[in-house]
Amino acid sequence: MASTVVVVGGGYGGIAVARALDDIAEVTLVEPKETFVHVVAQLRAATDPAWTDKIFIRYDGLLTRGRVLRDMAADVRPGRVDLASGTRLDADYVVLATGSTGAFPHRLDTGRQRLRETHEALRAASGVLLLGAGPTGLEFAGEIAAAWPGKPVTVVDPAPELLGGRFTAELRTEVARQLDDLGVRVLLGAKLDTLPDTPAGTVHPFTATTADGETISSDLWFACYGTTVPSGHLGAALSAVRRPDGRLPVTEHLRVTGHDRVFAVGDANDTPELKTARAAGHQGEVAAANIRALIEDGPLTTYEPFPDGVILTLGPSGGAGWIPELGFLDATATTQFKGTFRLADFRDQLGA
Repeated sequence: MASTVVVVGGGYGGIAVARALDDIAEVTLVEPKETFVHVVAQLRAATDPAWTDKIFIRYDGLLTRGRVLRDMAADVRPGRVDLASGTRLDADYVVLATGSTGAFPHRLDTGRQRLRETHEALRAASGVLLLGAGPTGLEFAGEIAAAWPGKPVTVVDPAPELLGGRFTAELRTEVARQLDDLGVRVLLGAKLDTLPDTPAGTVHPFTATTADGETISSDLWFACYGTTVPSGHLGAALSAVRRPDGRLPVTEHLRVTGHDRVFAVGDANDTPELKTARAAGHQGEVAAANIRALIEDGPLTTYEPFPDGVILTLGPSGGAGWIPELGFLDATATTQFKGTFRLADFRDQLGA
């Protein structure tokens, strides 16, 4: 009989594992969403309705032999996954690819509806306040300013530099220049006394004040920081090794510490690197290669964390980046690398 593999989570890491093992194992992918969500492109989809449907890709073509169950994991333990529906899945190997959770613009809680609501709010707003000058806040600012030229967009962050001071000064300088050209106002080293008294993502006039007394008047705001790693589905054995931030410690082979047949990929694990779609996908490939090796009694592959890199789009024709293998990327190179958000590649991976 073929080995059984249960993959919990159908994001970038989960689909990579499931597809890579479909030919050798009985694979079950557990995912509550009806479709894969191409999160990397969701900020473009929020500002450009032409992208709204593109980022949702059905799972139908992902597996040839295996299956995708639209369900949620309620209790995950070595050798077994219990689902919210009451179904019990026995597994020779378990892969946790459960990702992270957070409010939009980090994650889409209600899919297309959320994108349409956000687009309408952005269209109607007289100005937008974004809290956080990390990659999400900066990309969102660029997308908004490019879609609605002249609409006031303000980014506030208590850090003294863009991107928290990470990456090169050349990159931060170029990003600041492009944002200035787009009319985006960036307040660094600034923190609001209190959050606006209107719900995030809802159009309603408000006035916010920074700690140094500067007043910001707008009618739409978003928090572009803060995600959490869900861990309530972990059974006792896995909860015992879980870190305080919810992540699971893994070995160099991406096996959960102390559990040779349980793997964790992407946001679910504690690899020392930026948590990106690229890293999650590669981790999925390495975890799958190691499960295949265990099935076939072959050598294991060591996972090497990616060195820090980032590619920021600032609207359809702008952006900048820095990746170790190529160095600095200007707007032209950025749009060549990320202008399509590799949509065709993911549609191909999912058999769409």
